[in-house]
Amino acid sequence: KSTILNLIPRFYDAKSGDITIDDQSIYSSTIESLRNEISMVSQETTLFDDTIKNNIKYGRQEATDEEVFEVAKLSYCDEFINSLPNKFDTLIGENGVRLSGGEKQRLSIARAMMKQSSIILLDEATSSLDSETEEKIQKALEKLISNKTTIVIAHRLSTILNSNIIYVLDKGKVIDQGKHNDLLKHSEIYQNFYNRQIKE
Repeated sequence: KSTILNLIPRFYDAKSGDITIDDQSIYSSTIESLRNEISMVSQETTLFDDTIKNNIKYGRQEATDEEVFEVAKLSYCDEFINSLPNKFDTLIGENGVRLSGGEKQRLSIARAMMKQSSIILLDEATSSLDSETEEKIQKALEKLISNKTTIVIAHRLSTILNSNIIYVLDKGKVIDQGKHNDLLKHSEIYQNFYNRQIKE
């Protein structure tokens, strides 16, 4: 699933077929212009051994402090930032070693908000979190993806129930697609997922 997602920003190129955005092939534009329009939030957040502020501003270097504070608030980062000794000027260590998994995820969302790109890719963005942190991150993600084209990879169905279209993959192949209610009626694999997760 992650491999499929990684084709969109061209971390890999497809050997056959095409990927189009608004009827334009991603292979006919520069990688730079394509990636300028894409933000990615995944389990593996890449952070730099720098301040919290600079890690958020990596999404848009010219951002003002006010904009940094605003996205920190929207992504619920301000909750943990304000408890740190140097607040936004705190050095977070290599790959955010001084932060918890949930704090790193929220920083990643803040950075994506700062970038203001039109396409958001979410790769299992909440899968390794406790339920309280997941709830906060879900709220932050809802703000991030508002009015954006969003592609979500998820094992947890709760994160995708309201999607315009859901694709069911099995062994690397798309075996079903549709809205949640349609898939409940005619996709056995989706029904099994649903019965295991939601009804529990």
